[in-house]
Amino acid sequence: MKHWYMLTLVGKDRPGIVAHLTSALFEGGCNLGEASMMRLGGNFTIMLMVEFQGRTRQLDELVAPVAESMDLHHHVDRIEGHLHQHLEPDVRITVYGADEAGIVARVTGALAEAGLHILDFESDVAGSEAEPIYVMTIEGHAAEGIEALQSALDIVTESGVEARLTPVQTMIG
Repeated sequence: MKHWYMLTLVGKDRPGIVAHLTSALFEGGCNLGEASMMRLGGNFTIMLMVEFQGRTRQLDELVAPVAESMDLHHHVDRIEGHLHQHLEPDVRITVYGADEAGIVARVTGALAEAGLHILDFESDVAGSEAEPIYVMTIEGHAAEGIEALQSALDIVTESGVEARLTPVQTMIG
């Protein structure tokens, strides 16, 4: 019986991480589901849904040699697959503000209270070292409607943060 696992790896970015990892998984009889891979600073992180016949420990033992050879930290959790069960984003929010402690908590807290289910979140530090600007791009599902989110953002912008809300039109089929 096959099970789904969430495999997470983190380490210094270098060429070949994805190739080595996916080759080991393929050779070990794994099937890949959804994946998210990203470079942050000089680091690389990957989250993979892996379908595997064995147990958590066996998958861990399959991945460990690759992780160790590339100086990556890894973690395996058993999960439920739920492939093809996605909320589609209906809103994109872009936020610019001074890079200061609490900006992400303030913005995401206000949006959560207004009913936003965050589906994708990316951030970057722009500007200069002397005047850093924190940039957030958020895609999500507006459970309480776009008007509720705009009202929340109007309050957040009073603290000097710039925010832009754009409806997302998703055509399926």
